[in-house]
Amino acid sequence: MYRYILRLAVLLAALTTPLSYADTAIPANTKLVIADQNEALQTLLKASGEQARLSSEVSYANFLGGPAILEAFRAGALDLAVVGNTPPIQAHAAGEKLPIIAVRTNSGPDYQLAVRPGLVLNSLKELKGRKIAYAEGTGRQPFMLSALKLAGLTKKDVTLVPLRAGDFPAAIRAGQVDVAALNEPHFSRYLRDFSAEKASALPESAHAGLPTNTSYLYASETALKDPARYAAIRQFVASWIKANDWSVKHPEQWVQAYYVKNQNLTQADGLAIIKAEGTTNYPLLSESIGPQQQLIDLIYDAGDLPDKLDAREEFDLRFDDIIRDAVSGLDAEKN
Repeated sequence: MYRYILRLAVLLAALTTPLSYADTAIPANTKLVIADQNEALQTLLKASGEQARLSSEVSYANFLGGPAILEAFRAGALDLAVVGNTPPIQAHAAGEKLPIIAVRTNSGPDYQLAVRPGLVLNSLKELKGRKIAYAEGTGRQPFMLSALKLAGLTKKDVTLVPLRAGDFPAAIRAGQVDVAALNEPHFSRYLRDFSAEKASALPESAHAGLPTNTSYLYASETALKDPARYAAIRQFVASWIKANDWSVKHPEQWVQAYYVKNQNLTQADGLAIIKAEGTTNYPLLSESIGPQQQLIDLIYDAGDLPDKLDAREEFDLRFDDIIRDAVSGLDAEKN
């Protein structure tokens, strides 16, 4: 009788305890569809060996820029995406619930300010009067707003040319804009392919104080409410951190797998890109709220947000435990 009562008590406790899915096994045939950009994510997971360790079936859809990814989320076509620091703000402002579940930061700049062929600019103050590529809802937006602020300029001092993120490389190559914030591998490819036309960029010193690289892993709320996919997403977060750590510890292999074989750059170019990224960290979500709020305030103050948002609403803090465990595992490997 005592054992029966004990089992009944355990069952009742399980039924009255909020379901976290923290320890849910991943059922067979669980599938995740993840947004990729420039095929970087899928190459990273496969080259590091983490893809083979996943219990779920993961497929990737390639995009360029947060707005296109947001549209795919709205259509119910995605479970996860790796994006820059601004797409979650865009989703938040649009009333879409796409919680951030993991963060990767690098000490290097988020983008490089490429200058059209034949033009030379040496400081941020020289942006005044120039035509500048601008893409709201992407990381390029606060990056350029920060550049203008550092230069003592406002949006009124320049001509902002609205473009999709995917159109930035072509616009700067054709001289349709004077300046465009490019990420890798597009920046290195631009300087290489248009060297004869005297393609250039603002000097490294001009990028000091601009936003450093931040990548967010964010998820569909529908996927997070599904126990099977929630469990698969938790596993993916740990694998994403481990895969990124592998790329840092094996730069030669990572450069060969992605920058050389996938993006057609040289090994030297790839290693230079890796070096420019600086140090990599995986902060807890609770530690990332403050920096995200500063970003929101910057965009709001520029008049690009209708309402001031609360950054706390953009994070799912339930994932801090899996981030902490994954990072602790990386630290243990160093010792």
